[in-house]
Amino acid sequence: MAEVAIILRAGREKSVLTRHPWIFASGIDQVEGEPAIGDTVLVLDNKKKFLAKAAYSPSSQIRARIWTLVENEAIDHDFLKNRINTSIGRRTGLMQSENTDAMRLIYGEADGFPGLVVDQYGTTLVMQLLSAGAEKFRSEIIEILVEILKPEHIYERSDVEIRHLEGLQPREGLAWGKKIMNAIQIHENGLKYLVDVTEGQKTGFYIDQRRNRQKVFELAKDKQVLNCFCYTGGFTLNALAGGASSVTSVDSSGPALEQLKQNVSLNGLDESKSEIIEGDVFTLLRKFRDQARSFDLVVLDPPKFAPTISQAEKASRAYKDINLLAIKLLKPGGLLVTFSCSGGVSRDLFQKIVAGAALDANVDMRIIDQLSQSPDHPVLSSFPESFYLKGLICQK
Repeated sequence: MAEVAIILRAGREKSVLTRHPWIFASGIDQVEGEPAIGDTVLVLDNKKKFLAKAAYSPSSQIRARIWTLVENEAIDHDFLKNRINTSIGRRTGLMQSENTDAMRLIYGEADGFPGLVVDQYGTTLVMQLLSAGAEKFRSEIIEILVEILKPEHIYERSDVEIRHLEGLQPREGLAWGKKIMNAIQIHENGLKYLVDVTEGQKTGFYIDQRRNRQKVFELAKDKQVLNCFCYTGGFTLNALAGGASSVTSVDSSGPALEQLKQNVSLNGLDESKSEIIEGDVFTLLRKFRDQARSFDLVVLDPPKFAPTISQAEKASRAYKDINLLAIKLLKPGGLLVTFSCSGGVSRDLFQKIVAGAALDANVDMRIIDQLSQSPDHPVLSSFPESFYLKGLICQK
């Protein structure tokens, strides 16, 4: 056996044997050798039997992220290229069937590449390196992406809090190719969107909501729609294109709302039907309630209130408050399209939160559909953490 290895406590090998890709610090009995951040280490059970090869992260509670369960598989350039090729290959034909040129090509652990996210917007790639292992192979990843996909640009958005937990500094900027001068234009289901990959949220756009935007398109005809946490207007554009009589869009970000206005104009949609309000959503919903405003369709797509299970209780209160306010604004027979992207909130818990909000509002809400992330964000069966986006369509 190689000198650099982590030896698990007795019984802690079960998660590896069931193919979960994370090894927590609490499950490690000892470390043999002195692995540096991002180094590949052997994972051994308490009898020193081989279990896996993993990327080591000495400062994270997720102390190692598994690369492979195959003992003789080297973690090298060929391995990385094969994983990237395989991930892209899983999405063959998906852009055409989903009617878009924006796609998540690599989704971290769910695609066998822990900590790497790559989104494609036309000829631009946006990557995030979220783990010590992905960071270790940064130059190889860029080289392979250029070789396989031949993009005009690769922009890095590794400017997220999780990197601090991995002992890494945030990084953001052009990683390869020409300088990006303007917002990138993409298309999806017949609509055009401007995407700001340099300053926008996440990698610039919420690709994971693609099919759910189409749902709102189908539901919106002749309805008065309220879109909360609207960002650059994904649900707004679909509601307007779907024939909504009016759409009120609310967000706290002035730049996002300015891009929403541009997106409405870009698609030739009726601007007179689009009301755009900048402000705190919680505050504005209470104001709408006090003004006795009401809507036929309310969309709630808030930010991540609970990244981890430890924050679920606090997040549950926020989710309940926002759903309670939305339910009170719904007309009889109205529809609530509500989401949670918090990994710490399960689908069952989210459904209970919405049910509790309905109870507090003294109304019956009927769940008529359940929603999830788009198929380029696959859920790995042995890694439930890859299932994060939960949505419900409820009728009052």
